[in-house]
Amino acid sequence: MKFAVIVFPGSNCDHDAYHTVKHVLGADAEFVWHKETDLKGADVVILPGGFSYGDYLRTGAIARFSPIMAPVVAFAEAGGPVLGVCNGFQVLTEVGLLPGGLLRNRSVKFQCEQVHVRVEELDTPFTCAATAGQVLRIPIAHGEGNYFAPPEVLDALEANRQVVFRYCNAGGELVDTANPNGSARGIAGLCNARRNVVALMPHPERACESAVGSADGLVVLESAVAALGSDGMLRTG
Repeated sequence: MKFAVIVFPGSNCDHDAYHTVKHVLGADAEFVWHKETDLKGADVVILPGGFSYGDYLRTGAIARFSPIMAPVVAFAEAGGPVLGVCNGFQVLTEVGLLPGGLLRNRSVKFQCEQVHVRVEELDTPFTCAATAGQVLRIPIAHGEGNYFAPPEVLDALEANRQVVFRYCNAGGELVDTANPNGSARGIAGLCNARRNVVALMPHPERACESAVGSADGLVVLESAVAALGSDGMLRTG
């Protein structure tokens, strides 16, 4: 199976994602530059973290117009698995594949620290290898990670089981002190209604080897391999 790692001007987690896929998982991976117009036969697409186009205007606002985003949207709408991490989450909201948006952290500061998130749903291509309620210790590194959506949208997300990750403490409790950025309802990650597009603000690709302090994030990418299987058919049930 093959992963495409999209690279925008200002991406800085693209090599982390590539390293994890290629050298930790042992899967095929290829960088895809933002000016390209095809995904080179990829089975999975990753929109990595960073500061696409310097975060001018607002995070992800310019990246949505990159030539590569048209095939990414088409791939997602056809059911292909897409993972957005940090800036990738911001881009996915800007392009309309996920609802809501990411605001400035309530601390009004850039925050880089280890956090805990709880896996809420297993029927996505990026959580199917996890266990219900599993707590992952993975890092954040963002200034605009405060997820916001109107109350009616939040209610719909809850009803449709689209909240995939929530900030929690080490024991899995959903407490406000464990919410690093003020995200509505402790939301750390979402999926779309079809469940093939998943995004989260914390960085699983930076927590895939014990040498860096945690390998908890590996389950996110291992899930994609398990979901597709050797025949390339997506399965998450």
